[in-house]
Amino acid sequence: MAWVSAFRLRRAAQHLRRGGLLAYPTEAVYGLGCNPLDGGAVLRLLRLKRRSVSKGLILLAAEFSQIEPFLLLDSAELRETLLERWPGPVTWVVPAQDWVPRWLCRPDGTLAVRVTAHGPAAALCRAFGGPVVSTSANPGKVPPARSAVKVARYFRGAELAVFQAALGGQAKPTDIFDARTLRKLR
Repeated sequence: MAWVSAFRLRRAAQHLRRGGLLAYPTEAVYGLGCNPLDGGAVLRLLRLKRRSVSKGLILLAAEFSQIEPFLLLDSAELRETLLERWPGPVTWVVPAQDWVPRWLCRPDGTLAVRVTAHGPAAALCRAFGGPVVSTSANPGKVPPARSAVKVARYFRGAELAVFQAALGGQAKPTDIFDARTLRKLR
């Protein structure tokens, strides 16, 4: 893993805990994130991105244990399906527990989740102490930001902190699969 300042990690995690919005590097692009259980932060993030709450969001974690409480894993096979490709650049759509806030879920009650192998993003989740929201850093239909400079251009004047580190080297955002059917969604 490329070296990431412990001080910058602590500051980014504190910002998330205080309800702040954060841009941070992922496997391929910069993501926009916040505390997934802070409804006000999630709604501010959705407004900033111009994204409908009905689309659901991705939760990004450093370890499976960080997202397992959010998931309704009704079979050993479903759990094995997830763990076969994690940590890594695969996002799975999985049934969510009943308590999971609707602002995170897709209309069918599922939740998109990923356990990342990308060092800086995983370090951020560890410093925060749990999963963070992860949606590409771009407003509307423009291409996702691949640099902190592009994030600043897209969201000029927004209350958004930026955690700068290297991207993971992937050419495109992670694939998304339905964990129950194994059908590719993106």
